[in-house]
Amino acid sequence: MNRKNALAAGVAAALALGSVTMVATQSTAAPRPTAAAGASASQPGAGFRAMTADARREAIRTAGRNAAATARELGMGPDERLVAKDVLIDADGSRHVRYDRTYRGLPVIGGDLVVHLAEDGTITGSDLAHQGAVRIAGTTPKLTAADASAKAVKHARHVKKAKAGSKDSALVVYAVGKIPVLAYRSTVTGEGETGPTSREAVIVDATSGAALDQYELHQSVTGTGNGVTVGQVSIETTQTAGGYTLTDAAHGGTIVYDSYNSPQSNPRQNARSFSKTTNSWGSGTSSSRESAAVDASYGLAKTWDYYKDSFNRSGIRNDGRGARAYVHVDNSLVNAFYDDNCFCMYFGDGSSQNGNTPVTAVDVAGHEMSHGVTAATANLTYSGESGGLNEATSDIFGTMVEFYANNVGDPGDYYIGEKLNMSGGSLRRMDDPATDGRSLSCWNSGAGSVDVHLSSGIGNHFFYLAAEGTGAKTIGGRPHTGTTCNNDTFAGIGKDKAAAVWYRALTTYMTSTTNYAGARTTTLQAAADLYGTNSQERYLVSKAWAAVSVGTALPDPGTGTPTPSPSTPTPSPTTPPSGNALTNGGFEQGTSGWTQSDNIITNSSLQAARDGSWYAWMMGYGADAIESLSQSNIAVPSTGTPKLTFWLKVSTQESGSTAYDTLKVNVNGTTLATYSNADASSGYVQKTVDLSAHKGQTVKLEFAGTEDTYLSTIFLLDGITIG
Repeated sequence: MNRKNALAAGVAAALALGSVTMVATQSTAAPRPTAAAGASASQPGAGFRAMTADARREAIRTAGRNAAATARELGMGPDERLVAKDVLIDADGSRHVRYDRTYRGLPVIGGDLVVHLAEDGTITGSDLAHQGAVRIAGTTPKLTAADASAKAVKHARHVKKAKAGSKDSALVVYAVGKIPVLAYRSTVTGEGETGPTSREAVIVDATSGAALDQYELHQSVTGTGNGVTVGQVSIETTQTAGGYTLTDAAHGGTIVYDSYNSPQSNPRQNARSFSKTTNSWGSGTSSSRESAAVDASYGLAKTWDYYKDSFNRSGIRNDGRGARAYVHVDNSLVNAFYDDNCFCMYFGDGSSQNGNTPVTAVDVAGHEMSHGVTAATANLTYSGESGGLNEATSDIFGTMVEFYANNVGDPGDYYIGEKLNMSGGSLRRMDDPATDGRSLSCWNSGAGSVDVHLSSGIGNHFFYLAAEGTGAKTIGGRPHTGTTCNNDTFAGIGKDKAAAVWYRALTTYMTSTTNYAGARTTTLQAAADLYGTNSQERYLVSKAWAAVSVGTALPDPGTGTPTPSPSTPTPSPTTPPSGNALTNGGFEQGTSGWTQSDNIITNSSLQAARDGSWYAWMMGYGADAIESLSQSNIAVPSTGTPKLTFWLKVSTQESGSTAYDTLKVNVNGTTLATYSNADASSGYVQKTVDLSAHKGQTVKLEFAGTEDTYLSTIFLLDGITIG
């Protein structure tokens, strides 16, 4: 698993982009029923059964009643409880239940999971953000809440003149890494990009006070211009005794307020409702305060309708409730953001840089509302790679809303905020994210360390290629390029099918700590569910991921011939120029050259590499588990005495000389060496394995880890060579 620190999703998410590395989903799912190849993705719910609000509430109550039995079946400990959050039901009656986890009443960050059940209630699989039971030494902290607040202020990175009170620090169990720890979650306020009362979440170890993670609660975008009107449109209002208000009863009671230029630090300070005696609103120019409200009302209604018509989703939380929206925030704010705390959205007034045009474009409204959908489903942590996925999700569905609206003045395209009069033409481009000079078009090992609004480019690029394929084309009157990171060419599956795959993956399989590798796994499962395991749709989804450097393409189901990837090493059995027959033996190129059962290769600060920043972290769950890290097509030298050399560090909670947890070195399926908890060491120790029996051969090297049900053992690997 990718163990770089990351938290539950940030409370607020904005139109801008950002990043941090996340823990990948640990999947134990059994094969699930799949739709016939060619099944339509336009059916409501992308394969889900329609439910009334009452039926959904009853399904959640049923899941709650079954929570204790489910926890026992999943092997959770006696101090853990599951809290049902949402339920989705497939057309065949299969259920997907999303739970949050607590430990002795404390929230578990990184403890969320999805349980998959057949129609008869039998559990068929599960996807967990943290694999296995949660165990910590105790829930009595060494630090007081006041101590934690002081530590949080010291560790805060995103705000200046930071402050935090003890009431802002709460005990939690931090289970993002392999070994859960007791921690405090603190909210720190101070001056930052979002104003004088910017907020940052800081997680500190409740024993040592060490920082485990931090992220901004308001991610802000600052641009050079924005602004768009939707022209003459129909909007839903409510008639009152005195006239009309901008309350949309047809969409859950969504209400648009005038923030009346309240400061961003308190955007509802001067807020007032829009009301008038006639039902005609705005003049189509920014000089009329009503014009921005029309844009927002129209965009939010189209977003609601898109989710309803495409996925049978009733509102952001799928509970039929509308949200509040505030336009005219601040005096020169070129930004928009969503806040799940108040279930509301805020839209800035623009600035002189963009002609004071309000930031209320259709794709902006769709983007912000989709942050709420993510918060209500996978709850992707707003940092690291999962933060990039969170932002990409909003860009994907904001774009789909723009296509759905089919507004004559704002035709659908894959540019984000193209109507905001940005100096670069748009905020972002999904077809070629790197054109802005900052966003990532291709995954790399540092993707989790850049701003989530930049790492989102990887997900955006994937979606464009999955939908439209490669090659240049004009969409919505704008030029688009279908360039790839591996020079591959292929067709797309269409934007509606691509969106159906993403939505099903988001709502059914992703968890708060899903990263890009996990997103590939979940979208491939979603494509199999919707179109069949051997469908062209699933194959092309894998091609699109390979085209942004995430994994390799699946075999073409039409020919059964694997699609080669330019990055896949195929050496012949000769000594390589570097003297190391292995590719990326020090892991400094991330996962390049390696196949891993989970996100084993990491640069997490929770452990240390022997050299450089990257290393392989195997096992350490404290529960029944297996892991594998392997590399194929290795050319063992044909001269001299070839050997495998690597550095190994073993840390364990076990005692004695009995080998409870093991790491085996296998070559072509034969075990050549075994290490265990009995080999515990304070640091890295160099190990050597004789490969003379394989001289001149092309082999597969595998490190295979096994852990028993109690107490954890961590095996760290670095500096692996064959020569």
